[in-house]
Amino acid sequence: MKKLLFTGLCLILIAVSLPAQSYIPTAANQTARAEFQNMKFGMFIHWGASSVLGSGEWVMNNRNIRVKEYQQLQKVFNPIDFNAKAWVDAAQSAGMNYITIITRHHDGFSNWDTRASDWKITKTPYGKDALKQLADECHARGMKIFFYYSLLDWFRNDYQYETGKTGKGTGRTGKSDWNSYIRFMKEQLTELLTQYGTVSGIWFDGHWDQLDNDVDKTLQSKVDWHYNEIYELIHRLQPACLIGNNHHLLPLPGEDFQMFEKDLPGNNTTGFGGAAISALPLETCETMNDSWGYNITDRKFKSVKTLIQYMVKAAAHNANFLLNVGPMPTGTIQPEFTDTLAAIGKWMKVNGASIYGTRGNIIPLQSWGGVNAKEKTLYVHLLQSTGFPYVFVPGIPTGVVGAVTLADGKKLRFTQQKEGVFIYLDGVTQDPYDTVIQLNY
Repeated sequence: MKKLLFTGLCLILIAVSLPAQSYIPTAANQTARAEFQNMKFGMFIHWGASSVLGSGEWVMNNRNIRVKEYQQLQKVFNPIDFNAKAWVDAAQSAGMNYITIITRHHDGFSNWDTRASDWKITKTPYGKDALKQLADECHARGMKIFFYYSLLDWFRNDYQYETGKTGKGTGRTGKSDWNSYIRFMKEQLTELLTQYGTVSGIWFDGHWDQLDNDVDKTLQSKVDWHYNEIYELIHRLQPACLIGNNHHLLPLPGEDFQMFEKDLPGNNTTGFGGAAISALPLETCETMNDSWGYNITDRKFKSVKTLIQYMVKAAAHNANFLLNVGPMPTGTIQPEFTDTLAAIGKWMKVNGASIYGTRGNIIPLQSWGGVNAKEKTLYVHLLQSTGFPYVFVPGIPTGVVGAVTLADGKKLRFTQQKEGVFIYLDGVTQDPYDTVIQLNY
């Protein structure tokens, strides 16, 4: 059984590096995938001109704001308090290892000095390239940076809005030009991958705007996204750059990781989840309240406990946890977010070894918590009391030579049977978020 456990762990490690269908990743890309899985915890940042309205990043679509009206935001978006160092500080204070930043969301506004459009941050009163500042700060601090890039566009006339599901009320009447739009995306992606240093990944979103049906996710897109050309371009410019696409489907050829939006892998509490789980590295993303972009009336802030336990469950599912902040239009991350991030970081300083570099899918989640592993160590995460003076961990083979609490190294009694291991909790003080027990083999 001991041999089977570690054979299984090895198979997991091999499986996550397998190519998606016919795509053959480079050695540099394979290494980047493993590094991505080891990082485990990152910061998502939703921010741009939409932040001015304080009603989330979908405000243009939700309020049917026409292009000419929405364009007025360019005259008032002035993030005078933006400080790239403060953003990276907030991420590092939480124990995060990478940042995924919105370069361009569905409203088409670009957070960098793109040559392909005047609808950009350097044409605002602020006048500076915020993306360049953040990328430079990340590189200087050893923080990996990923670029979110929207495939759909509510602003441009050449996007095929006639067949898209969203952006119907933005006042566009002219005929679209799909080939022009594809050229535009290629030009912008080339800028991002040649002028901003090492880019660890491209995080695409919006494919679902052109699906035939929301229910049957197997249906083909109404348009040809030219992924073979776009993905080849990305991997040619930066071979190690990982590609993910938030299409809620199994990964397509050329993609390097699979993401799950506001759900653990395999779950479907949102209505757009439930996609089959691939052998690629996994990531789940979540908000700190109910909004991605800045929402001045959203007070539904998730607790430190909820977010730590979400991260632990993601790790048990073999997935990274990408936690979002929506900075204010001034460029400041609101204190409700930074305070929570600092509290998570305090917990991670003690318990981070049970998250970083681990792999999951050891056993299914239990009523009390979950399990993940690293080399010859298993981490048992007690997210809540078992109601007994012990915890029974099923499916754990013989070979355990020690059990200790990770926080203070307290030795614990344990008994092994063929069905699993009993760990006795005598004298253990339950952590309010997660009591981590380390099993050594």
